[in-house]
Amino acid sequence: MSSKNATQYHKVEIPPPQPFLKSLKNTLNEILFADDPFRKIRNESKTSKKIKLGLIHVFPILEWARDYKLEYLKSDLISGITIASLAIPQGISYAQLANLPPILGLYSSFVPPLVYAIMGSSRDLAVGTVAVASLLTAAMLGKEVNAVENPKLYLHLAFTATFFAGLMQLCLGLLRLGFVVEILSHAAIVGFMGGAATVVCLQQLKGLLGLRHFTHSTDIVSVLRSIFSQFHMWRWESGVLGCCFLFFLLTTKYISKKRPKLFWISAMSPLVSVIFGSLFVYFIHAQFHGVQIIGELKKGINPPSITHLVFTSHYVTLALKTGIITGVIALAEGIAVGRSFAMYKNYNVDGNKEMIAFGMMNILGSFASCYLTTGPFSRSAVNYNAGCKTAVSNVVMAFAVAITLLFLTPLFFYTPLVVLSSIIITAMLGLIDYEAAINLYKLDKFDFFVCLSAYFGVVFGTIEIGLMLSVGISVMRLLLFVGRPKIYVMGNIQNTEIFRNIEQYPQANTLSGLIILHIDGPIYFANSSYLRDRIGRWIDEEEDKLRKNGEISLQYIILDMSAVGNIDTSGISMLEEVNKIMGRRDLKLVIANPGAEVMKKLSKSKFIESIGKDWIYLTVAEAAAACDFILHTAKPDSPAKVSGIPQLNNV
Repeated sequence: MSSKNATQYHKVEIPPPQPFLKSLKNTLNEILFADDPFRKIRNESKTSKKIKLGLIHVFPILEWARDYKLEYLKSDLISGITIASLAIPQGISYAQLANLPPILGLYSSFVPPLVYAIMGSSRDLAVGTVAVASLLTAAMLGKEVNAVENPKLYLHLAFTATFFAGLMQLCLGLLRLGFVVEILSHAAIVGFMGGAATVVCLQQLKGLLGLRHFTHSTDIVSVLRSIFSQFHMWRWESGVLGCCFLFFLLTTKYISKKRPKLFWISAMSPLVSVIFGSLFVYFIHAQFHGVQIIGELKKGINPPSITHLVFTSHYVTLALKTGIITGVIALAEGIAVGRSFAMYKNYNVDGNKEMIAFGMMNILGSFASCYLTTGPFSRSAVNYNAGCKTAVSNVVMAFAVAITLLFLTPLFFYTPLVVLSSIIITAMLGLIDYEAAINLYKLDKFDFFVCLSAYFGVVFGTIEIGLMLSVGISVMRLLLFVGRPKIYVMGNIQNTEIFRNIEQYPQANTLSGLIILHIDGPIYFANSSYLRDRIGRWIDEEEDKLRKNGEISLQYIILDMSAVGNIDTSGISMLEEVNKIMGRRDLKLVIANPGAEVMKKLSKSKFIESIGKDWIYLTVAEAAAACDFILHTAKPDSPAKVSGIPQLNNV
């Protein structure tokens, strides 16, 4: 290590004290307003301008509508009509999956997209129902209320669950608590979505095989038992028809994937399947030969449902639990999809504003006979590929659905259920992201374990078990990161004043008589005991190695605290304990590069007085140089008292 600056030391400053209320305000601002969303409003002097900016913040449509160009309309019209052709058959299919009347899928593609167009911040998100949330709704509500025996109560509970989901989403957005949703790691989401998609695909075998009675359980064992126990009830007519449409849908999806410019082929294929399936049933009377059909769909736009919300004590807990769980899943999916497409077009999506938009569209949707909606990936991908420019594409889709509700619903009377099952299977196969799982295995085995746990929890257990496993393992890993921070030995890169991890840089040299330990994370009550034991272990191992090699005994322990962003009282107590232990063993504890928050607390706790202000250095290089100088010139006393070294005004 270069020693030319060995006697030149810099002062480690203690930040000036701040009033408690000001410090609390700054902390809350960092937690809740890290992106400083009100910067423009705060910097504006005119009250009228502030009000205008505030309205734009709540209703983004006021900003982009002002600059809307006529040339955008063509792109938005094409996108809106394209996603409507996908939304109509998907909406009917997903409503069936949720054990709700098929018409609700169309209702849910009318009101929520209009609300999102006013309040949403994504240009590419296409709003609608999703399969996973539909399956969750059916699984959770179906445990206590049978959709066949008590359809009215089941329907009202679905509206109530949607209301609670929207209320939860709205509260998270208003309170700036979006980070709560991010407790689900990427690995957990990949596994959970893949498991849910697998379960959904298996359940669609009921429609493909023409079965009328089916298990309400979602685990793979129960589903397969239900299928094969009814082998004698399988309808080959339904199976053949379903396989034909499934082959057609998968082929169009493959073509669009290989040639992105032909995206419209896969986008239009569900509606084409519905049309041809309906014509096939109508002309050959397939409904009399084992092919089940949708039947009558009620004409007219959404009827009000605000009076149908159920708040009685017996069922409100069920609706609340269903709403919160399905709302979190829908929120995580919608925000992730919106951000991914925003990244491609180089604009930002405000997660908290999205929560408010999702919350409002689900609250208002629950008042208008809609069930839970979010931003599904498949529909948003079609919207993006179709060249949408703004959220007007959602408005176009909503009006296309409204026209269908007013005039075209009788045309769906003969739509075979096998077509809906084929549409759902095709959409769900895209959620089984095996490539992401393989990538997780290559990058991080623990993340791969999280992914598999979530997947098998859903497939062999229930949706709730899979979700709990996803959250539980994600939280456990978070606690491991906090409770077991990395601590490693640092060495000097030759002919420099740079110190690095000796495992990463084997050529780095350790200095005799001292050991430099880097603590890679904040010091809290959760990890203070671990750090104390780990520091002691490093010292014991170093002393044993020095004794074995007959080298100079260990004299100094330098703790590099550059990565320690904060420390609590348990952490300070740990440092005091380590310092006392070092003193009894004739070792000296040295602190290098403590941050502002750490220095403030060390000063208030009198730890600086305890260790000695001359033993706190600005950099590891300065600490190592001072200790190395003392080792080779004098006894290990305070460096300020050693001749040949100037007084260290470093604190």
